[in-house]
Amino acid sequence: MNHHLTTKRLQLHKISIADAPKLFRIWSDPEVTRYMNITRFNSEKEAEDMIAFLNELAKQEKAIRYSIFLKESDELIGSCGFNSFDKENSITEIGYDIAKEHWGNGYAPEAITSLLETAFNVLEINRVEAKVEPENLHSIKVLEKLNFTYEGRLRHAEKSKGRFVDLNVYSRLKSD
Repeated sequence: MNHHLTTKRLQLHKISIADAPKLFRIWSDPEVTRYMNITRFNSEKEAEDMIAFLNELAKQEKAIRYSIFLKESDELIGSCGFNSFDKENSITEIGYDIAKEHWGNGYAPEAITSLLETAFNVLEINRVEAKVEPENLHSIKVLEKLNFTYEGRLRHAEKSKGRFVDLNVYSRLKSD
């Protein structure tokens, strides 16, 4: 599995404990975590624990998360990756987050495009899914921009921050 991905403006590196201070800053922002299935972090230790958990999943080839860096400045601006792999059915689910001060610059679509290329051309995945809370309009616009297909709503599909939330399901197929 690729540990480094590159786009025109971004470098994606497999998430590392060294990224914890900067990811903590992002994951502690209530606006960034508003639609994530984690509660905003209150300590850098929580970021370290999350990174250790994600790296254990990567070691088991169940998932992989990347830190997103700007090529120009080497600034860490978010994370993205494959949340799960269903190898038997050739399906993966993606997730992503960008620091608020970098919203609206097209970084999420650029990073996700790199994930799509990796999924379809390297990992030989047939279907890439994204599940998004219906109120997360910015994320929905990103997926629509990338020609993901809206497939429907899963009612009370996940418990997040103590309440059940609906999730919209979007997908891209290798043949799309």
